[in-house]
Amino acid sequence: MPFFDPKELFGWNMDRHLLLQSTPQPLHYASKCSVFERDFVECADALTMTRARKECHHEWEDLMECMHRKKTIAHLEAIRTQRDKLIKEGKYSPPLETKPEF
Repeated sequence: MPFFDPKELFGWNMDRHLLLQSTPQPLHYASKCSVFERDFVECADALTMTRARKECHHEWEDLMECMHRKKTIAHLEAIRTQRDKLIKEGKYSPPLETKPEF
């Protein structure tokens, strides 16, 4: 229990800026990454930042992937590159319904 708690005293929520995904949403639905953020906060709650970086690394990576989708984009780009390579070699032809008609 903190000695001075502004949330109880004045109604200020000082942690609001730290929990981006858990803020109230316009249609009252949970955001897509709120579960990952909650997992990370629960893991890092009682730890110092040094320990939290080591022990909660998987939760942090899940949250960052959910928010930025870097691994997913890289995976799709690799698939697209491989498909284009196979098309150039003549080993693969895309289905007719995916070809653009001009």
